Amino acid sequence: MKRAIPVVVLSIAGLVPVWLYQPSAATSTVQSTTPAPTSTSSSGTSGTNVVTTTTIDTEKGPVQLQVTFAGTKISAVKMLQQPDHPQTTAAVPKLVAETLQAQSADIDTVSGATITSEAYKKSLQAAIDDNAKTASAASSSPSVSATEQSSKTVDGTAVDTEKGTVQVQVTFAGDKISAVQMLQQPNHPQTTAAVPQLVAETLQAQSADIDTVSGATITSDGYKESLQAAIDAKG
Repeated sequence: MKRAIPVVVLSIAGLVPVWLYQPSAATSTVQSTTPAPTSTSSSGTSGTNVVTTTTIDTEKGPVQLQVTFAGTKISAVKMLQQPDHPQTTAAVPKLVAETLQAQSADIDTVSGATITSEAYKKSLQAAIDDNAKTASAASSSPSVSATEQSSKTVDGTAVDTEKGTVQVQVTFAGDKISAVQMLQQPNHPQTTAAVPQLVAETLQAQSADIDTVSGATITSDGYKESLQAAIDAKG
């Protein structure tokens, strides 16, 4: 009976590695919550285009990329979301390095991180496709004059009123007022209702010579004073 004890202990010890064993990621498949990933992009002032892809949910965790393009060239890839797993952490630098070298999504899957690799490549391809569409749209759009391209943002003076401080920020496209934003305004329902009307009249009149909004005279006068200061400051 005493000899049976070591046998049982050895049997249990032999089972421990089986319990601790985790299946390799290489046998898993990617599962996306969307039929095909889409993306959003924003163009920079230096001819760059930054594309943020939609999130792909996998068995290991979400994968999301931010890809920076210089024209059609991939200049940088940043992981916004990735599975919290050692194999993923080790795989990401390899995937990014291969991307910058290949300049495409036609790259090898990293061994031991198949799920992350497949989601990465799928997300990367979506970013490449998005950038191609943006470049195509830009090339087909009519050219913009230098005056229209140049823009300037000017903050008007802060005008203290009985109701509170009023200050506007005006964006000019050449000599044209293209946008007006309230930096400060009284916390009052009548002011909240008046501001959109004041902005709309400004864009139409292209000056501070606009009507006072009924019920918000104080705010209107403060708005026009700050607006005129911004116009004068632009020169």
